Amino acid sequence: MSKIAIMGAMPEEIEPLLEQVENIKKTQHAQNIYYEATYKGKDIVIAYSKIGKVFASLTATMLIEKFGCDQLLFSGVAGAINPNLKIGDLIIANALCQHDLDITAFGHPYGFVPEGEVYIATDKKLRDTAKKIASKNNLILQEGVIATGDQFVASTDRKDFIASTFKADALEMEGSSVAVVCNALNIPFFVLRAISDSADGGADIDFDTFLESSAKISAHFILDMVEVIE
Repeated sequence: MSKIAIMGAMPEEIEPLLEQVENIKKTQHAQNIYYEATYKGKDIVIAYSKIGKVFASLTATMLIEKFGCDQLLFSGVAGAINPNLKIGDLIIANALCQHDLDITAFGHPYGFVPEGEVYIATDKKLRDTAKKIASKNNLILQEGVIATGDQFVASTDRKDFIASTFKADALEMEGSSVAVVCNALNIPFFVLRAISDSADGGADIDFDTFLESSAKISAHFILDMVEVIE
């Protein structure tokens, strides 16, 4: 049977999950807490990484290498770049990139390092599962590029740069590093984000206000996926 990892970045992103699962066993490892549990008969391991690419990479690696998870779902919130995304909307990543990775001085494109790639695609089967769940529940689920960086972007100029450079639809601080880990270890992965701040320049105000409600929207959708994933 598959063992499914569910990641968030912050406590608020995994608390709605922990409220719904059963048989929780807490393990402290590598300065983090991992929650082994079951949901509708499925074995899962839940963790929040802490904010940023380094912590997300560490946590994703532990979920796969120490806890033996063979699929990884990321649930959380993101800021919109695409003006069609409103607060509370759901977006799944078809690919992720690192908007703050810059060795253009050596003639490489933004987001690229030698032996790496600018975009890493998520698992199509998991994306298709998400689309079926959205359709069944009459939810609008948008799909696009999600850009990751170690900065909370509230600047309209910076958002415009990321939109034009990477054709990205949303911004966050963990997804692409999880993508790098899962891609390297050949683990199917999926990134779902609920929009917590919009593209109109009020990101710093919106985020705190809508973090909890948007995180719950994302978490409930992820649990619907766990129920049907084989």
